[in-house]
Amino acid sequence: MINEKLLLVDGMALLFRSFFQTAPSGRFMINEQGVPTNAVQGLIRHLFAAADQIQPTHITVCWDMGKDTFRTDMFDSYKAHRPAPPVELVPQFDLAQEATAAFSLHNAGVKNYEADDCIGTISKWTKGVETYILTGDRDLLQLLNGHNFVWLLQTGYGNWKAYDAALFREEYGIEPEQFHYVKALMGDAADGYPGVKGIGEKTALKLIREFGTTDGVLDGLEQLTPSVQKKLIDGEEMLRMSEKLAEIHCDVPLDWTMEQAMFTGANERALSFIEKNGMIGLSRFVRHTGYVEVDPFGLD
Repeated sequence: MINEKLLLVDGMALLFRSFFQTAPSGRFMINEQGVPTNAVQGLIRHLFAAADQIQPTHITVCWDMGKDTFRTDMFDSYKAHRPAPPVELVPQFDLAQEATAAFSLHNAGVKNYEADDCIGTISKWTKGVETYILTGDRDLLQLLNGHNFVWLLQTGYGNWKAYDAALFREEYGIEPEQFHYVKALMGDAADGYPGVKGIGEKTALKLIREFGTTDGVLDGLEQLTPSVQKKLIDGEEMLRMSEKLAEIHCDVPLDWTMEQAMFTGANERALSFIEKNGMIGLSRFVRHTGYVEVDPFGLD
């Protein structure tokens, strides 16, 4: 019996990371049609480097479906301060989903939700299935449990920090499902929500280790120093909002099944995509991962 393994990929996180890894040196890899391909090629390289190690039987790549979500409905400033994406990256958004589809990878996304929420929802549905989450976003650490693992990308291809729940507990001193309480207290500058002004990660972790939840922290105010008490009282409204923004939503109305996500290997469609978009380096890379069958690429 084949041991089923599911790989869930944070597509947008990989795409942005891949772009900015190469952009400083001007390596946009512009093809004959004048379209940059550096981010797309990087995404595929990251994905299959991980797949080569994990050997998943099923793969789904999850995507944000526009900048407006239920979080922006709740809080206008959510991600609002982020600069517009570079012009060299914009045409690669659609190209990335074309690429993953061409490599016979299942794409998923739902309007009004983020990729994180899709990943959380799927990982909730697959209890008992070994599930690996490939991302560059620490927020997804809150999904760690006995069957979910999070691989955080590090610098370079094929480099990641592989988390299970035990490693998370060792490093943070809390349970993974408590992590969004920490984020609610400390805020997230990248996502544009402030948390409680004056409380950083060190203090936030200390508070959650001691009190367990944000409700527990507020109920235990009298045990805290006057300075921390004041910060929490003044920032309670934003703390409540930040908690809602930080928690991954695991009930997305997503059309997804294990059957849809089954990965049987890339075929001539991938070769056609590579040739059409001038990404010959990808064929060599994927071949050498050992995960995708070589023969369909006609390289032997």
